[in-house]
Amino acid sequence: MTAIFGIGVLAGLLLTPDGRQWLRHPTVMLGDRANASAPAAPVAAPVAVVAAPPPVPAVTPLAARLTKGPLRIGVFGDSMADGLFTGLYRDLRDQPKVTVTKFSEVSTGLSRYDYVDIQAKTQRQIEATPVDVAVILFGTNDAQGISLDGVIHDFGTEGWKAAYATRIENLVAMLRGRDVAVYWVGLPRMKSARFDGRMALINGVIEARMKALNVPYLETVDLTSNGEGGYEAYLANDSGRKVLMRANDGIHMSMAGYLRISGPVAERLKRDAGLLNPAPTAHPREGGDPVLSSGTPALQDSPGFGSRPRPVTQSTGSPPSRG
Repeated sequence: MTAIFGIGVLAGLLLTPDGRQWLRHPTVMLGDRANASAPAAPVAAPVAVVAAPPPVPAVTPLAARLTKGPLRIGVFGDSMADGLFTGLYRDLRDQPKVTVTKFSEVSTGLSRYDYVDIQAKTQRQIEATPVDVAVILFGTNDAQGISLDGVIHDFGTEGWKAAYATRIENLVAMLRGRDVAVYWVGLPRMKSARFDGRMALINGVIEARMKALNVPYLETVDLTSNGEGGYEAYLANDSGRKVLMRANDGIHMSMAGYLRISGPVAERLKRDAGLLNPAPTAHPREGGDPVLSSGTPALQDSPGFGSRPRPVTQSTGSPPSRG
């Protein structure tokens, strides 16, 4: 019966123009597979989609903030940022209108939000203790996979770079959406060539995002490299004397090393806030003796001299950890 039915269908196809055309080029699906003689459907060429960075909210300039009260600086990041905070505190302690607060926590980063969600944590921190400026230094714990939207992206892959960039952008957008100016500090040179390469990859992603978002990025690799561009624990200070700049682990810095990377950050903040005094100029006074003036009263003539407020610190109560 089946054979007779098949013969009838075939005869019907032969009797019609459309049927004969189908027999020459059969394209109908037979079961769940197309006949191999069917011409291939045209495939559209892939279109590269370049994701535009999210709009960055404008923030109040630092100099304008100072007209309304003290400039509140917060330092966010991992254990490397702990040292950066100490350096910034020392660099800015002579500024009566500036406070520096530590929000960094050891063993945190932007890769493992299953351990500490930095986005949510930072939001809670600034809601409890508002700041005007966020100085950020993350990365020493971030050379590991990222789980995003149910997918695990291995470190260094294109998926990882995209996921890491997304977390950077979200953090910056959250801060700037609350009128917090962001300054991102890059990772220094590392002793281990393998680890140095990983940190360089992270620096590359961060620097690219800061450029796209128009956020200041302060690199530290050159500051922490020797004359040949390599790692060296002892580096020359401003006077040319070799000083120990690194901790024994080849990752963290000594106090001199942290001051080496915090100095340019402090100078950038003071410049943007209008706190850099003009160079003193000499002009004669009666009797012909020159006197130096910077356009501001001398310290002993300033109100409150001897009891100037110091920047405040805030402990996060973090447990000890490797980094």
